[in-house]
Order: sequence, then C-alpha cells, then structure tokens
Amino acid sequence: MPAYEAPAPWSASPEPPAPAPEPPESAAPAPTVEVPVPRPRTGHIGSGPPTYEPEPTALPAAHPGELADLVADTVLDGARYGVCTLRAAAVRGDSARYRGEPRRDALLTARFGHDESALVLVAVAAGARTAEGAHRAAADACRWIGEAVGRSHSRLAEDIRAGRRGDLKSGLHRLTDRTYGRLRARAADQGVAPEEYTASLRCLLLSADPDCRTRVFFGIGRGGLFRLRDGAWQDIEPLVPEPSSLTGAPVVGFGSPPADVPEATPEGDRLTMDLGITTAPGPLVEDPLPPPAEPFRFRASVARPGDILLLASNGLAEPMRGQPALAMELATRWAAPEPPGLAAFLADVQLRVKGYADDRTGAAVWEA
Repeated sequence: MPAYEAPAPWSASPEPPAPAPEPPESAAPAPTVEVPVPRPRTGHIGSGPPTYEPEPTALPAAHPGELADLVADTVLDGARYGVCTLRAAAVRGDSARYRGEPRRDALLTARFGHDESALVLVAVAAGARTAEGAHRAAADACRWIGEAVGRSHSRLAEDIRAGRRGDLKSGLHRLTDRTYGRLRARAADQGVAPEEYTASLRCLLLSADPDCRTRVFFGIGRGGLFRLRDGAWQDIEPLVPEPSSLTGAPVVGFGSPPADVPEATPEGDRLTMDLGITTAPGPLVEDPLPPPAEPFRFRASVARPGDILLLASNGLAEPMRGQPALAMELATRWAAPEPPGLAAFLADVQLRVKGYADDRTGAAVWEA
C-alpha cells in the first residue's frame, strides 16, 4: 500500500500588478523661481563717500499760512514724443537735506498743442543760494517762461520745424527778458534787491514732429548743456564774451556764435538755417524791459540718432565738469539701447560726489 502523501499546501496564484495611475489631463506647471527686479544703482563717485547722509534727514520748516510754498524733495517726470525720449528729475542737495532747507531748483515740463504740431518745453531754474525766497523765485521763473512760451507755442513750433533760427533767437530773447522783468517787479513788491529774487533759467524746446530733429536751447545764468555722442561727452554750452568786452547797447540773441562762424562744426553738427522765408512778426510780448545783468544764451542744433542731450542746473553741471568719473559713469549707464526708466534715471542724477552738495536738476533727451 503506498504511503500516504499529504496534499501540498494551498497557495493562491499571484495577482496581476495594479495598473499605473493615468497622468492627469493637464500636468501641474513646473515651479517657477521668482527673480527680484534689480534696484536702481545708487552710490557715490570718488575715493570716499560725501560728508552728508545719502537720504533726506530734515524737512523744511512749514508755516500754516504758507503751505502752498512747500517744495517736495524730489520731482520726476518723463515722456516720449517724435523720435526723442525725455527724462527729467530735480533733487534736493545733500546740504539742504541735512539742514532742512527747501529745494532751490525748480523744474517744469509742459506740452503745448497736439499731435505732430505740439511743442514740449523743459524749464530748469535755480534760485540764489543765499536768498531766503530762492525757491519761490525759481518757481516763478519756470511758471512765467512757461506761460510766455505757451501763448506763442504755435509760432515757435512752426519756426523750429522751418529752421528759422534768427526768429527763434530774437523771439525767445524777448520772452526771457519779459520773465526777468516780472522777477524784478516781484522783488520790488517785496522790498528786496533784484539780485535777492532771481534765478538762473535754462530751457529746451522739442518738437513732437518725428521728422524734426532741431533742438533749441535758451536761457540765462549758470548751468550746463552737454551732449553724449559716440560714447564721448561734449560740453556745448554757448559761449559768451567777458563782460569787459561788451560795449554799446545789449544785442538781441546775444550768446550765439558770431557771423563768421561756419554753420557746421568739425564734428558735423549743423545748425539750423534761416531759410529767408518772409514770416509774420515774432511772438507777441509787451514792450521789452531792460535786460538782466547776465547775457542771453541760445543754441539751435540738429540732433543725430543715438545722441543724448543733457540740460543741467549748476548743481549737476559743476560735478560733470569737475569730476570726470561722474561723466564716465553716466556715459556707461546710458550706453544701453533703451533709455532708463524714471526710477533708474533718478538714481543716475543723484550719484553723489564728495564736495558737491547743491541741488541737482537734469533733463536728458534720448534720440531714437
């Protein structure tokens, strides 16, 4: 009889593996890394930082009945018309920030007219450092020259597009004299000397016509007019003769090159031409008052693509001329194909230099 054999233990057959889950119809987006936007580059130029702190420390004193006279620490503006982009900023100087004094520089940017016939005015005024009402005088100078240009903007815009340099020079000289006449009258009303209620005034006129590259500068007093071309700065401030060489009556349009100066410079910067077209009288103003003590400055030139024109108050012009490192740094920063944004331009204008603590105002025009 065969031996009994126990049955093999029962074992279940292995179950098939569970199917892999199907991927969702739309996969979750991959995680993104947030890259912080770079802050505007600020700092100082030179071997060491300036004496004062880099940010405002004290506000100017306020009086209940004179709140309209308060001036903000910083003004920033910009626009784009025709083939040019404008950036403008006025900043209270380190010294005024520390002492709680108001900003003495004033800045006005205004557009008169519409479309391609519009005219853009940039006015920069700087009040006398020692005068108590310097900030009010600078604001008045900007406002009054703005009103004068605004009333004559149609004719001025036409003259710029047509290249009537002689008409522009004489008309703007009269408007500027009129503005300084009002400043002297305001000084008399306040019982102060004329030199205690005055300001340097420097202006740019830009046409909104994309086919017009004529840029007109005019004004009176200290400051600077610079051009960045092909990576190099040019000081194109109109020259004026020494006071000792002046004889006879004041000359309308004084400050422009003499008649024997060629129309084109060695760099090829051709001034606008007087086309000899018979035109109506210049901008309408009242009878002219005696001209201010300082001569009138005027320059009209044709910009090239890629040029950068910088109009500066004396607080910015002095370090531009006296500290080459500042000019080089700005040239490097502005070498990018696109103009800087407003915040970046403000950081550029307030690059600090030891020994230069006055208010700074700059208006730059980038040519497309």
